Amino acid sequence: MKRISWFFLALGAGLAGASLLPSHGRAQPAGNRNVPHLAFAYPAGGQIGTTFTVRIGGQYLNDTTAAHFSVVGISARVLGHERPLTQKEINDLRERQQVLQDKRDAARKDSKLPALTAAEEEEVVSIRRDLAGRGNRQLSPVLAETVTLEITIPSDLAPADCELRLRTAAGISNPVVFVLGQLPEFTEPARLATSPAASVRPNKEIDPQTKRPKAERRVTLPAVVNGQIMPGEVDRFHFTATKGQKLVLAARARALMPYLADAVPGWFQATLALYDAQGRELAYNDDFRFSPDPVVCFEIPSDGTYVAEIKDAIYRGREDFVYRVAIGEFPYATGVYPLGAGLGGPARFALHGWNMPVETLDLPTAGRSPGLLTVSARQKGTLSNPIRIALDAGSDVAEDEAVAATAGGQTVALPVTVNGRIGAPDNRDTYRFSGRAGQTLVARVTARRLGSPLDSVVTLRDAAGGIVATNDDTEDRGAGLLPHHADSFLSTTIPADGDYTVSIADTQHQGSPDHAYRLYLGPPQPGFDLRVVPSGINLRAGASVPVTVYALRHDGFTGEINLGLRDAPWGFALGGARIPAGQDKVQVTLTAPYGARDELVPLTVIGQATIGDRLVERIGTPAEDMMQAFFYHHLVPAQETVVHVSGRGAPFRVAGKGPLKLSPGTSAAKLQISAPQARTAGKISFELQDPPPGITLGKIVPGRGDLVAVEVLADPAALKPGTQGNLVLQAYGERPAGKAAKNARAVRVPLGTVPAVAFEVGEAPGPIF
Repeated sequence: MKRISWFFLALGAGLAGASLLPSHGRAQPAGNRNVPHLAFAYPAGGQIGTTFTVRIGGQYLNDTTAAHFSVVGISARVLGHERPLTQKEINDLRERQQVLQDKRDAARKDSKLPALTAAEEEEVVSIRRDLAGRGNRQLSPVLAETVTLEITIPSDLAPADCELRLRTAAGISNPVVFVLGQLPEFTEPARLATSPAASVRPNKEIDPQTKRPKAERRVTLPAVVNGQIMPGEVDRFHFTATKGQKLVLAARARALMPYLADAVPGWFQATLALYDAQGRELAYNDDFRFSPDPVVCFEIPSDGTYVAEIKDAIYRGREDFVYRVAIGEFPYATGVYPLGAGLGGPARFALHGWNMPVETLDLPTAGRSPGLLTVSARQKGTLSNPIRIALDAGSDVAEDEAVAATAGGQTVALPVTVNGRIGAPDNRDTYRFSGRAGQTLVARVTARRLGSPLDSVVTLRDAAGGIVATNDDTEDRGAGLLPHHADSFLSTTIPADGDYTVSIADTQHQGSPDHAYRLYLGPPQPGFDLRVVPSGINLRAGASVPVTVYALRHDGFTGEINLGLRDAPWGFALGGARIPAGQDKVQVTLTAPYGARDELVPLTVIGQATIGDRLVERIGTPAEDMMQAFFYHHLVPAQETVVHVSGRGAPFRVAGKGPLKLSPGTSAAKLQISAPQARTAGKISFELQDPPPGITLGKIVPGRGDLVAVEVLADPAALKPGTQGNLVLQAYGERPAGKAAKNARAVRVPLGTVPAVAFEVGEAPGPIF
């Protein structure tokens, strides 16, 4: 299945920068909406063992006090903050500019009048710079502010992708990708005040072929080239190479910023091209297999100068179109076979790629836990790109290619995981097994999620060849970074005793040694995983904020999941800490103790559920809810959940224990809330945040002291008996406008979040005769 047509892509050529909104869900303290949001980091990484300057773009970045990294040991110093000028500031600068210009003109006409002083001449230059830069009112607010950091990466750290956040007085930001690199770095100084480790020579002239601006630079290999693509730009870099070199040019653009909320297809679609000194195109790539980021592997035909070119596929661009292109004769893995192994013994894997130092990897699996394992090959001290391998506790068998390719197929005993590959275009592998009537069969392919280019389709047939079930693609919300969910899954009931076959093929009729797969055949393996959104949580001591926990249920598991915190500091608590049976998400609240200090706190959410006779526990994966192309939402995993506690908040409390009982069609349920702010906030009101359909709030009646009674109404047409969940209420105070202000409206002030209230819907009353 083609990821997206170029016709559709062209529809998004224009970026709606003026209306751009942050694509990350944020949890933040009531009364403070200015939590920092990051849009990009440039450069998006640096070489280990160096100190360099990085510019962070985003919104609400004033009063940045520090940077936070998910890898311990990196240090950063805040050098400055810039924001767009307000209209008043622009007008004031223009007026001052006119005053200085009038003084200069007068001095030119009359030599007796004083000329501009040296300080005034500098002021003129400064005003011009500010009006040309910070006076740009066309920038989207989400991109307009910048913070400049001086970052030092210690030499003892390992190459990795980490996360960078900014901390301000208002809270902690969302994360952006920051790469700890191995190679020398070249950064375009036109986009950055200070360039680390090397300088490059930009030349923004017009390309005679494309009629668009181009930037040309000269670099020495191996290297990582950092750049930003602005509208219509084409960036080029020259380098010298020798005959026989097997060069890899690997771009990272979409990997740095996975989704753009206001662009189609929803990311920077980079293209890479390689030219010789005469301008002849030698290689081109606009995506590497299923990854939007292009990779070019090319053997140099002769000594000389070569030119690499990067641009957006349809010439879009702006500040967050940031890229890193690694160029050199370093190892690059294109595939591994098999994609996984069972636990308990040694396993051997064949590695495919360019400049790989070894062809096989021997991996002991004894003592390891089930899950994904990431490994890299090393050549002359340089690591390859990551290779993902699956380890599980089940029974693994290898495909017998000669037998599996026949119509009769390879006989297997269930349950089993088959390691195979579609080795050539239009190949099909078939596996035969004995089935029993009423047996539930699951056929699950894991390929794309492990980096295989296979776009699988699986088909279950009976002994006569009749199709019982088939599946092409199945979405996995846990794989939020995949642009195309190409792995197949089917679960069906065997209709009668007898022999059955499951076949697997590629829907694009492709095949190669890299088109590997793992095919599980057997009964369902019910389970779940958790995603916790957002990964950056801001709240005041004593107060609460909403947090969403998603349940990614597997193979028919529908039971309830109890949530909790692991190793959290004393006093932190989850409200409504349960995902009801059959539901895929719940809003809980995180409450900080009233005596919590202003600090960053790591947070780990866990979930427990009884599946069969086993108590299963899962650790919640931190995630960001990111929007793609105005519409789609993805749960993009993060490396850590960080809680920023600042200031003090007046806590809300809910009277009573147990769930709130709702009876549709009868009198409203009464919710008693202790609200200390009720005495000073004037009129107090509440709103439901993301409420279940059919539940609304009724009257709000002040009680004694700080108690407030809130009516909760249930619509019998929208709610089924037995429905469970949480209610999260946001509180607001309403203060009257001052007497001097005529026709002024009352001021509505957010007060905070009420800890989550569990509810349960009972039976609606029957008709009255």
